Amino acid sequence: MTATLAGHPNAAARPSFGVQLLEKYFYFSMSLLIAAVVVFGFSHTVGQVLLHPAVPKPLLLWIHAGVFSLWVVFFIFQSALVRTGNVRVHRVTGWFGAALGVVIPVLGVTTAITMVRFHAHQLHESNAGSFLLVPFFDVCCFTTTFWLAVYWRRKPELHRRLVLIATCGLTAAAFGRIPASMLSPIAFYPCVDVLILLGVARDLVVNRRVHRVYAYALPPIAVCQFAVVYTVTTMPAWWLKIADAIVG
Repeated sequence: MTATLAGHPNAAARPSFGVQLLEKYFYFSMSLLIAAVVVFGFSHTVGQVLLHPAVPKPLLLWIHAGVFSLWVVFFIFQSALVRTGNVRVHRVTGWFGAALGVVIPVLGVTTAITMVRFHAHQLHESNAGSFLLVPFFDVCCFTTTFWLAVYWRRKPELHRRLVLIATCGLTAAAFGRIPASMLSPIAFYPCVDVLILLGVARDLVVNRRVHRVYAYALPPIAVCQFAVVYTVTTMPAWWLKIADAIVG
């Protein structure tokens, strides 16, 4: 046995089948997991909110749902292209993703403000704007990480991790729609972080270290998430004034 290993110095260092599987299929598997989270989360509210609402919702909400769903499908598509070796097609179709990356922040902010006005004026809900900080932060997190991914599109190790973080950030809305009997109403950001931490775990298993993208991105994201949740739950007067000014 010793002689056999000595004749093949790389045999002992060869990754196990499980590690190879994780290395090859992690990002594609994450795209499917994110899609499952989105479908599961919104399945609890889509009937009441969009399909059979007591009060018809603004058309913009339908557009918002369509565009954000398209992003999830596009993320799966791009991950599948990389997994099947179609990197050239992945790069070409990536410009469609860049166009979505322009639309999503604008649409996200506009829809958030529109829906706050709808809840305040049509449904007569008080402090409807207090939650506005959550979609604003989600859009900011997505925009920052996504456009860094575009900037470093020629560096796959940076690009794919940043796109993953950007997409995970968009799942906050899905986690937030899971019934309180199944998930605490303020646990949506920890759930987002768990998805991102799966990327950290993958790197620890495959590369034996945490990639610098996660090391630099996760701490400030977690701090900002805590600040956002604290603000929307305590509803300080200064934030309510700002929210009222934003929604007019």
